Amino acid sequence: MGTEETIGLEKIVDKRVLPLLPLRGLTIFPYMVLHFDVAREKSVAALEEAMENDQIIFLVSQRDIAVDFPEQEDMYTVGTISRIKQVLKLPGDNIRVLVEGLQRASLDKMIQTDPYFMAEVIPKENIIDTDDLKTKALMRSVLDSFEEYVKLSNKITQETFVSVSAVEDAGQISDIIASNVLLKMEDKQSVLECFDVSERLEKVLTILKNDIEILEIEKTINQRIRQQMDKSQREYYLREQIKAIQKELGEKDSVAQEADELKARLDEIPVSDEAREKAGKEIERMAKISSGSPELGVIRTYVEWILDMPWGKYTEDDIDLGRVQKTLDSDHYGLDKVKERVIEHLAVCKLTQNMKGNILCFVGPPGVGKTSIASSIARALGRNFVRMSLGGVRDEAEIRGHRRTYIGAIPGRVISSLKHSDSMNPLFLLDEVDKMSNDFRGDPAAALLEVLDPEQNSTFRDHYMDIDIDLSQVMFITTANTTDTLPRPLLDRMEVIELSSYTEEEKLGIALNHLVPKQLKLHGEKPSNLIFEEEAMREIINLYTMESGVRTLERRIADVCRKVAREMAEKNRRRIRIKPSNLSKYLGVPKFRKDVSVERDEVGVVTGLAWTSAGGRTLLIEATPMRGDGKLELTGQLGDVMKESARAGLSFIRSKAEDLGIDPDFYKNTDLHIHIPEGAIPKDGPSAGITMATAIISALSNRPVKRSVAMTGEITLRGRVLPIGGLKEKSIAAHRAGIKKIIIPAENQRDLEDVPENVRKNIKFIIAHDLDDVLENALV
Repeated sequence: MGTEETIGLEKIVDKRVLPLLPLRGLTIFPYMVLHFDVAREKSVAALEEAMENDQIIFLVSQRDIAVDFPEQEDMYTVGTISRIKQVLKLPGDNIRVLVEGLQRASLDKMIQTDPYFMAEVIPKENIIDTDDLKTKALMRSVLDSFEEYVKLSNKITQETFVSVSAVEDAGQISDIIASNVLLKMEDKQSVLECFDVSERLEKVLTILKNDIEILEIEKTINQRIRQQMDKSQREYYLREQIKAIQKELGEKDSVAQEADELKARLDEIPVSDEAREKAGKEIERMAKISSGSPELGVIRTYVEWILDMPWGKYTEDDIDLGRVQKTLDSDHYGLDKVKERVIEHLAVCKLTQNMKGNILCFVGPPGVGKTSIASSIARALGRNFVRMSLGGVRDEAEIRGHRRTYIGAIPGRVISSLKHSDSMNPLFLLDEVDKMSNDFRGDPAAALLEVLDPEQNSTFRDHYMDIDIDLSQVMFITTANTTDTLPRPLLDRMEVIELSSYTEEEKLGIALNHLVPKQLKLHGEKPSNLIFEEEAMREIINLYTMESGVRTLERRIADVCRKVAREMAEKNRRRIRIKPSNLSKYLGVPKFRKDVSVERDEVGVVTGLAWTSAGGRTLLIEATPMRGDGKLELTGQLGDVMKESARAGLSFIRSKAEDLGIDPDFYKNTDLHIHIPEGAIPKDGPSAGITMATAIISALSNRPVKRSVAMTGEITLRGRVLPIGGLKEKSIAAHRAGIKKIIIPAENQRDLEDVPENVRKNIKFIIAHDLDDVLENALV
């Protein structure tokens, strides 16, 4: 069937011999998925031949759809190499086939006509104009015209335009528009035969412009017809007739009746005096307004908002600290410090009988349970839970609402959420407060200041409602990934509780106790049917995920459950055990590598420790001296702070060269190159200062570095070792890599209590005050 390397667009050779199927009334373009019915014997035979081989077929349109038995002269010379995606037999002898266009090709010669067409075709690549500006201009014109066409035509949705505008390839854009817009097969074929992308865009643009002119003429004609009937006069006449009929029958006007109903509701609800006064005045205005007035709907909506608020509805807090602790423990594994702080906060509230106090702000990387722990607190207290996501909010009116003078005004999201919570004291979660931004419409973070201030929020005034709403009984909790982007006044109103990334042991506990049972239930499997061994779960955590939370871990567990479900259904197996030996069968090749340390004592190679949003990592830092004139080369995508740390360490080494056993003139006759592998990953921060300095001293003095030692710490020009952050995550990474000793700054000794106990037992922590302490323990 010809020679080819890979099925698809990437590697199609110059000439190919393929089964040919002539299409009647259809044209298929590259990137296009199309289904059609096949009934002719030759076409069915060509399909069968393609399916038996590589599912690739050549589709070309007939010039005349009335021809039942076409010859080569009845077909166009340009078609599309396509892949058969699905074949479905229909009642009778018909077959429905689903194909995907791959690449343009021209029909060179017909090799065989019976029992099916077999042709030699020449694949055609897109001819790209070297004038890139011309192509961009054409693309912009085509997209503008297509947008105008979509607005005028009812046949194409706005979603289609959005998806087309997201395409960056000029050739693909013209093909998609041609397949969606062009009605005549001759026009589609002319576009298909354009191998030059610029020429293709010009042709599509010309056809679009002609169609737009026709659509505009049609629109003008329709508008002229509509204007012949005066809608407002007709409605006025009918309404006057209704009023006259109601008057004769002695019935009350519908507007007055609706006003009476709203007044009765207002009398039954324990609203505030201010709200009762305002709603009463609006109801009186409503009763006097004509039923045809547009203001009627505005008044009705405002009054209904006041009446729908949960006035006087409060849930009773059940602060049983033991039950709260039990609920938090059952819903979340680990997070002991967070749970402890929440319990303390609730204990104070119980003693004072007042929920006013600090606003808790959970800060941590994605997927560590910030949102779900707030939901658990609400469930433990017996409060209604309402969540408001602030990601992407940039308009102050989203918080405070729009004034009623604007058309379509509504209350802000605070009042809307309070209404949906159906109580005046819910637990209110403000999610992703660090994702807010501001523009000319105001600063939503500033609008939150009043909401979150216990001294002010008892009289919160929404622009739309324009009455005082008491938020003082609402328990507010906020979440954020970082506090760096939060305004200081807003941060001052909240108590920040840090949630660090999960350790391997915590992830293991969460997976086995929470995620696996959850996924087994979702996939209809019993715990006795699918068993995850502990070591297999550790490999999933270390080799198939790289994250701070457990969201990706849950997806990997779901992947295993789906594949196991299929295997059970196909092979009728009743029990499957997931072990390290068969893990790749279900999840494929590992996506990540294990943290490793240096295999032997080497000169100029030091194991450093780094913090990432997904946890700690080990980092090999290499230094090599070369004959030169004192240049310092830094590679591995290092940030400015990291480069400055390297230069500070080099300056210290120069000042202490003789004491370190290094040639004092090395900076004159030696170039130094410091490299940190995995160069595609950006790295920054000062905590690798002592690591880079140790690597340089080792390289210049030709003294090996102990392979069992890792280190972290910032260095000063005087050689002092300054503290760093993320000691817990870094220690866990070192433990994973088999490191036996870690050199840490003296001021970080107090952070050792955060390090898991199993890590502290297996690693010796060496305290370093200056670089002399580091070198004494690091160099052989």
